[in-house]
Amino acid sequence: MGLAVWTQDEAGPFQTIPFAGNSWQESGQPQRQPHEYVRDGTAKLLTLFHPHSGEVRGRGVTRSPNVVLHAWLKEELLAILARMPPQPVLERSANRELWKSWQQDLQWPITLPAELPSLRMLLVLDNLTGHKTPELV
Repeated sequence: MGLAVWTQDEAGPFQTIPFAGNSWQESGQPQRQPHEYVRDGTAKLLTLFHPHSGEVRGRGVTRSPNVVLHAWLKEELLAILARMPPQPVLERSANRELWKSWQQDLQWPITLPAELPSLRMLLVLDNLTGHKTPELV
């Protein structure tokens, strides 16, 4: 179908403290944190990956509710679409059939809105509930 394919995921949580890596201690003498040690929460990495080119886009965040994730996705995907060549304008019914064809074997197809933009990209997401909202789609 000539669609660009991107995948999205969140990595983490990661501790937000410096991590020196492996160290060696005598048996029975574990490494201890200094008394100044403060656990400073966690962070996640939002990622978009284009398997064909290997391009990765990412952003570090301290939390990733749908409000944060969807805003970042919208910003990044609009930038990606702006770089892509324009799709030919199809008749409304032909465009709807294209949208239906890519989801024909999905276990949980989405409800398509009445007005559909030209189908230009396939974004592969995990199956979190927030990723299935018509607004995000």
